[in-house]
Amino acid sequence: MSRRSTQAILAASLVTASCSQQVLDLSSVKWTVTSPNFTYISVPGKLPSQAHIDLYAAQVIGNPLFGLNDFNLRWIGDSNWTYTSESLNSLSKNSSSTWLLFNGLDTFSSIELCGKHVASTNNQFRQYYFEVSDILSSCQDPVLSINFGSATVIANATANEPGQETWPYSVEGLFEFPNRQFIRKEQNDFGWDWGPAFAPAGPWQPAYVIQLGAWSGYIRNTLIDVYREGQLNLLPPDQSKDWVLNASLDYMGSIPTDVVLNYVLQDSNNATILSGQLSNVTNHNNTITGGVVIPRDAVDLWWPVGMGPQTLYKLSLNVVGNGNSTIASVTKRMGFRTIILNELPISQAQLDQGIAPGNNWHFEINGHEFYAKGSNFIPPDPFWPTVTEARLRQLFESVVDGNQNMLRVWSSGAYSPDFMYDLADEMGIMLWSEFEFGDALYPVDQAFLDNVKEEVFYQVRRVNHHPSLAFWAGGNELENLELYLVNQSAPDQLDRYMAEYETLFLDTIAPIVFGQTRSISYSPSSTSNGWQELNFSLPQPITERYENVTPGSIYGDTDHYDYDSSHSFNFSTYPVGRFANEFGYHSMPSLQTWQQAVDPSDLHFNSSVITLRNHHYPSGGLNTSNYVNGSKGMGEMTIAAQRWYPVPNKRDPLANFSAWCQTTQIFQADYYSSQIQFYRRGSAMPERQLGSLYWQLEDQWQAPTWAGIEYDGRWKVLHYVAKDIYQPVIISPFLNVTSHDFEVWVISDLWSEISASVSLSWYDWSGNKLNVSNPSSAHVRVGAINATQVLSTNTNEILSDYDPANSILVMEVSAQGTRPNSKRTETFTHKNWFHADRLSNAKLVDPGLELSHSNSTSTFTVKATKGVAAWVWLDYPSGAVLNFDANSFWLLTGEEREVGYTVKSDTTGGKWIDGVTVRSLWDNTVP
Repeated sequence: MSRRSTQAILAASLVTASCSQQVLDLSSVKWTVTSPNFTYISVPGKLPSQAHIDLYAAQVIGNPLFGLNDFNLRWIGDSNWTYTSESLNSLSKNSSSTWLLFNGLDTFSSIELCGKHVASTNNQFRQYYFEVSDILSSCQDPVLSINFGSATVIANATANEPGQETWPYSVEGLFEFPNRQFIRKEQNDFGWDWGPAFAPAGPWQPAYVIQLGAWSGYIRNTLIDVYREGQLNLLPPDQSKDWVLNASLDYMGSIPTDVVLNYVLQDSNNATILSGQLSNVTNHNNTITGGVVIPRDAVDLWWPVGMGPQTLYKLSLNVVGNGNSTIASVTKRMGFRTIILNELPISQAQLDQGIAPGNNWHFEINGHEFYAKGSNFIPPDPFWPTVTEARLRQLFESVVDGNQNMLRVWSSGAYSPDFMYDLADEMGIMLWSEFEFGDALYPVDQAFLDNVKEEVFYQVRRVNHHPSLAFWAGGNELENLELYLVNQSAPDQLDRYMAEYETLFLDTIAPIVFGQTRSISYSPSSTSNGWQELNFSLPQPITERYENVTPGSIYGDTDHYDYDSSHSFNFSTYPVGRFANEFGYHSMPSLQTWQQAVDPSDLHFNSSVITLRNHHYPSGGLNTSNYVNGSKGMGEMTIAAQRWYPVPNKRDPLANFSAWCQTTQIFQADYYSSQIQFYRRGSAMPERQLGSLYWQLEDQWQAPTWAGIEYDGRWKVLHYVAKDIYQPVIISPFLNVTSHDFEVWVISDLWSEISASVSLSWYDWSGNKLNVSNPSSAHVRVGAINATQVLSTNTNEILSDYDPANSILVMEVSAQGTRPNSKRTETFTHKNWFHADRLSNAKLVDPGLELSHSNSTSTFTVKATKGVAAWVWLDYPSGAVLNFDANSFWLLTGEEREVGYTVKSDTTGGKWIDGVTVRSLWDNTVP
């Protein structure tokens, strides 16, 4: 059931769940938001919400995402905010027990009911529940009040406590507000290099009042763990074994100890597949557990997109007491699959295949290794209550349309809502998930560890039933960056901080993960050399490898950022590893997106507003004039554009600004494409590389960032190019920039061998064919998840009679093959382009682009009538969001391409069609 339908059921002010249970959804009552810091502020509030959202709705402040409000609104984060309900007169005083249930309070709160203190909270990521029966029984005016303290003030106070933990200064990734690592709040609320720093406060998740009768319970959280018999985390299971289904229900209230736990498993058509009682049922500490064996042939497997069907089942669990009465029940949608992170040592069989020694680092789904293609997901908005299911559905549709099968859900944001996993389950998107720690070292005092334990316990149990959950990582860049920085700045303290790191991420988090689930792999850091040893006889089985490596061997996953654009497209600068989990370069958003957030007078490339909205490089503290650091980021984009492409110098300032934004996007996409092709070719190299997740999928505001999708859903050049280069079969050029040795490869991530025909043709920019000596065609076979070289030559030799600045290679492949778990043979085609000199030197000619639209077919047609068109871009005006079937493509002289589109939103009444334009790189040369 979607979140929207669930909320619809609970929309009435009082819901009778059963004869002994009543649930009041606190989103259905009226709220008022005030601040003890500002007595003149009193505005209507909502739940879920945050103070910024309600102040904006009441027009006390302007749009937080506009202009320099990132700086102007810091007073909100530095203040306390109180949410006060109307009188909850519908509550009964005759219930056996009354509970407050909060699924998320951000972050420091003091809760009062009827003017009496209930409890205080200090973790945004925990579920809190409190019995308030005694308070309510003597209450005349049941008003609920939640006072939220300033997270920025409390973080600073916590950091200054006597005896508080300290670290070498260089270790903390300091963005705007300091001391984020001391509190359990969304870390990027304190700023990041791609987002603003608002440090919001408020009841950011749903909340309820639950009233129960005698011997009645309310299920507040559910763990469902499905794995193969004998399966252990991090180890490949035996796929011939039956399934074990373990269920665990956390409840409030009073449920007799001698209950039965029944289950019903239904398919998507509500037909019952299996039903019965769970065995070994226990009821202890308000948690009921039990398990059952599911025959392996009774259910179908769930597969990621492109690998098979996304088969889902509905599991109903009923707590049954004496007289066969149902005391409590819960229903979850789930699937049957195994997914593990394989970090086992390279086997002799693999060595015999030419794979380099070391350890694996790749994912396996249902016993099959696969190539992970995707990107990194960040919080899609600085204010999570504004992130709706519809908004995420549109984003996830772009993920699937972009040929991606995995998202790394970056840590230091917030844990993904249930509806996000639901969407991923439906669409077949694997979610590499992380605990919310990143780019810092963290305290290990007992109070902090106990707080983290509750957070991890709740979150692991909450989402474990989703088949899209692929992996848990402890946090972001902890080993490859944080411990590395300690070793650089304070090597004499490395042992101390490494021990503290292990206390939190190995001794505290790992046992909770492994204690709750046998189906999910865990690593303490998102980028590491993996584990060195596993010993499941120990409470904590992982021994990390760190730098205990053997020369000539390959371990772990990699990330890669290099802002010296002279290194771009040089394959020797890219890391060689088993998996690439993040890499990238920033670019400007489109003019249409800038117009949403910036005054017209500021729409030029290095305006102070645009420069200050560039948070690369971070200010490193509370600096409201981060112009110098922002200028560095602007300079990197400028130099990259100038170095590799003809740059615009148009007479019209707005057109010039738009063209510059576009050129930075072309560089970004071109650079990413180069890396993705390198990593994909790695599937055939000694590193046996099996994953490419670029940084980053989407924006959370309008600014220069690494994103491929802008804040409102508009695709940048990057997302179109990634869609193209993430196709199952591609043809790719590889040039050694030093020796000019040149290769062409066909790369496939299909699970069976393919037969492919290749065509190679050289042209000049006018479209004239060149008489180059390399073979013009080839027939090759490519193995499963592999690559085959089809050309090896030297550009200095084969282009000795031609100007490299006027030479282009067109590469085409057509292959016959089958997708995983399909018996149908398909034809896979791909077309790629290679220019022998950088495009800034290219002898471009006017391609004479012509654009037409067909109402009958709902397509645009683009034709190059005079010359070769590089980076053809279909642009559309503000007021709509749509995805073209293809964009940022190339055309030969005389070639035309028909392009369809999917409209995601439209406030123009269809008039956007009249505003569609087409351009190519040639247009940068036109004043």
